[in-house]
Amino acid sequence: MSIFHAAVLGAVQGLTEFLPVSSSGHLVLAEHFLMVPMSDDITFEVFVHFGTLLSVLVALWPEVKEIFRSLTAAVTGLHMTPTYYRENEPFRIAVLIVLASVPAAFVGIKYEDTIAGAFTDPKLVAVMLILTGLVLFLTQLARPRIDKGVGLGSAIVIGIAQAFAIIPGISRSGSTISAAIFLRVSPTKAARFSFLLSVPIIAGATSLKLVDIVRIGISLDGFVPILVGTAVAFVSGYFAIRFLLRIIEKGRFSVFSFYCLIVGTLGIIFL
Repeated sequence: MSIFHAAVLGAVQGLTEFLPVSSSGHLVLAEHFLMVPMSDDITFEVFVHFGTLLSVLVALWPEVKEIFRSLTAAVTGLHMTPTYYRENEPFRIAVLIVLASVPAAFVGIKYEDTIAGAFTDPKLVAVMLILTGLVLFLTQLARPRIDKGVGLGSAIVIGIAQAFAIIPGISRSGSTISAAIFLRVSPTKAARFSFLLSVPIIAGATSLKLVDIVRIGISLDGFVPILVGTAVAFVSGYFAIRFLLRIIEKGRFSVFSFYCLIVGTLGIIFL
């Protein structure tokens, strides 16, 4: 893989991982529609995902730090009680993240082979992008409350929405944020929860692939492109998070629907 291709794929991964336009869908279409050759080297894929994981941790470091601090206090101080859950918001968010991560983890492990097959069908990706666009467009009809956060019920629904996003073309951030907005959760709180929710799903997927790397051995061939792709994924992912938060604060989240609808339609026509 050339440095140029590594940079392109890193940018695609970083930007589309958090913008509501489907990272998996764009990576599939990159090979068939944008004529960017995909790499079969799983090492590159693992490092690029690691770059996006770092971007979340850096962009939302204050929230991440408080969550880890509350979890440490809960475990070491034996504070894992209903009262502590109600009174400690970072701990409550951590519990909700774990709860919302279960559906996607179950689907990803149970139907791994079926899902992998979907990545070879660009037509399916194009159709799913159109579906994503329609969901984003319909968020204009929702009436979220500025003060409402994610609760137990909404966390379960958001988790189910994330499980559907395993299908390439269905945006993870788009489906989770939209689900929260439909449940009248504050758009800003919905976006922050969605980004934090990406940490275990990206870390889990990266860990599973890392196991494969350890089993087959690590190749240092093309080490520079791997570093470039990882760095670009980190930087682009960080700016994608900050950019989307500003868009949501301005109430323009549904603007991404037009992009998904256009790309999906072009994919159906030309692929």
